[in-house]
Amino acid sequence: MGDSVRFWFQQVAIAIDQLINAVCGGWADESISARAYRMRHRWPFKAYRFLIDLLFFFDRNHCQTSYEAEKLRLHLPPELRT
Repeated sequence: MGDSVRFWFQQVAIAIDQLINAVCGGWADESISARAYRMRHRWPFKAYRFLIDLLFFFDRNHCQTSYEAEKLRLHLPPELRT
């Protein structure tokens, strides 16, 4: 699969993830994984974080990594990152 196709799939997956998070009452541009890590001290997000990290077993500390990427605004075009 070419890099441009992979990039497209990644962007669509992020958009769907953020849509589901917004529908569930979260911020529109935050992923479910980042939200689960950000709110990890509260129930049910503690369980969500565990389940998401288990689902993404190949990506160690997936929720924490997603949260840190959100803080660095890595999902935005480079010129919009601060």
